[in-house]
Amino acid sequence: MEVDTKVQPPSANTTATTTTTTDYMDEDTVNPSSEQQQQESQEQSDDLFAVALLIDELKHEDVQYRLNAIKNLPVIAKALGPERTRNELLPFLQECIDDEDEVLVVLAEELSNLTDYLGGIENAYHLLVPLENIAAVEEASVREKAVESLCQLVDNIAPNHVEQYFLPLLKRLSMGEWFTSRTSAAGLYAATYKRVPANVQAELRNMFAQLVRDDSPMVRRAAAKALSTFAEQLSTNDLLGGGLELLQELAQDSQDSVRLLAAEDLVAFGKLFTPEQNSQHLLPIFKALAEDKSWRVRYMVASEYVEIAQAFGEPIVREHFTEPFLSFLDDPEGEVRTAAAGRITGYAQLIDKDVAIERLLPCVRDLVADENQHARAALAKEVSGLALIVGQMPTMEYLLPTFLQQLTDDFPDVRLNVISSLDEINKAIGIERLSQALLPAIHELSEDKQWRIRLAIIEYIPLLAKQFGAQFFEEKLLDLCMAWLRDKVFSIREAATTNLQRLTQVFGAGWAEEAIIPRIQKMATDDNYLHRMTVIFALTTMADALPANTVRDSVLPTVIDLSTDLIPNIRFNVAKSLETMIPLLKQNPATLELISSMVKPTLEKLSIDADGDVKFFATRALETGILIN
Repeated sequence: MEVDTKVQPPSANTTATTTTTTDYMDEDTVNPSSEQQQQESQEQSDDLFAVALLIDELKHEDVQYRLNAIKNLPVIAKALGPERTRNELLPFLQECIDDEDEVLVVLAEELSNLTDYLGGIENAYHLLVPLENIAAVEEASVREKAVESLCQLVDNIAPNHVEQYFLPLLKRLSMGEWFTSRTSAAGLYAATYKRVPANVQAELRNMFAQLVRDDSPMVRRAAAKALSTFAEQLSTNDLLGGGLELLQELAQDSQDSVRLLAAEDLVAFGKLFTPEQNSQHLLPIFKALAEDKSWRVRYMVASEYVEIAQAFGEPIVREHFTEPFLSFLDDPEGEVRTAAAGRITGYAQLIDKDVAIERLLPCVRDLVADENQHARAALAKEVSGLALIVGQMPTMEYLLPTFLQQLTDDFPDVRLNVISSLDEINKAIGIERLSQALLPAIHELSEDKQWRIRLAIIEYIPLLAKQFGAQFFEEKLLDLCMAWLRDKVFSIREAATTNLQRLTQVFGAGWAEEAIIPRIQKMATDDNYLHRMTVIFALTTMADALPANTVRDSVLPTVIDLSTDLIPNIRFNVAKSLETMIPLLKQNPATLELISSMVKPTLEKLSIDADGDVKFFATRALETGILIN
């Protein structure tokens, strides 16, 4: 495909000639309107040239060029105009269906944006042909994007074109030889159903039923995924008739990969039915899935348990849902127990408090020693929520021993999950009862071999600080916080400096000035240059939360003293620190004069440093922070 006019960039000779001619013309003889026309003509020529380049990129051998061109399809279509877009661009794009998957994903997405460039919704049906071909390719992600665009398109095309053009497309995909086209068809029924008359809707229901009964498990899986959205479009009679029958067939499918998707459909059907209909029609399906021989099906039911229960309604939940849930908590498969453990709090909110105490809490006590570490970790996230539901006395009897045992668990994620929910636990039973077991767990986590575990515990320190109070925290945990400043991993040292800032916000600047600043200043003479550099980071980060006198008397002098350090990395970080602090100093009259008396001389000295990096950062700080107001 080519642009009619061969657009070439203006040549250097042409420009020179034009300029020379203009020089000899009198100003009064120059026609302003002619100059404007020339400028507009030049801009139009440049635009056509850019479009020509994009069209060439559609055929480029480099994938990145093709991606760039496809992302600019609206620009190309606008330049070509509606007629040429329909007659030339779309057929050309249809020839590109054999491209790379990543290109086809973008193409499927951009095609749905071309409606306005085809001449309006009356011509939007022209997009169906390339999208139909893309919807039948092998790669699932490409098909999904094509189906998404087709659903968007069926909402926008002219009403008479739905039956004339879209319905035949849906039939072709539904009866395609390859399973790929039939899987794509399943996702189109819900969007199409609401735009066709009643007699066509009956035909669509029969066609969808054929997909549910397809020989290919992949097609039946696609139908099971699409059933919930399709069911929302059905009338109550159609839902109780054919819709319910399809759900029953999927729930009894020979493939567990299909049956597990029926568990998700239960949520949608439960919301559409009345409680009486749920009890009569859906409850048997739910019980069969909950007792399924495949652990994958049971896992899916356990994962969706709260959503299914909410859809069925409180009376059914109270009578029929507790026993299956207890079975999941004691399931032979660890994955099922993990899924159920992660839903304990959500389910406890749906049942009576007495039932939660009598039936769920004993299971929690057993689950805390589960052999599956992921099940224990999932439970650890739920303990705090249970504590708020059952109240103080049951929490003291059942959950406090559980909580203390989890704090000593071998799996770090269990301990982290418990500590992360400390605020809720404190509301239920008070921090005094926990501190004895909590502190050893915190110290153990802070020394974990995995640096990500140490990083995670740092994030919870300010939360602990709020619970413990300044005096207790300073006695038990401040040494630990300062030790992190010397960690071998940079990310830990960086997080430790942010932690000190957050502690300052929790306990106040006065506490930080007495408890933290002196300890940081001592590190400024440490033999390890990394520790000295951490001093700069820590003081710079904390400066925001400190009063002006502390910045003047403690922070700034310590940073400036390090400007004479032998290590260039230290010196250029001093320059970066001063650049950061200059705006803070300018904000307060008490520190404004420090810029000229302390900061500027230091930066001027660093700007003539022998090291190039030091000179660069010092010069930048002078230019941006001091010379430019």
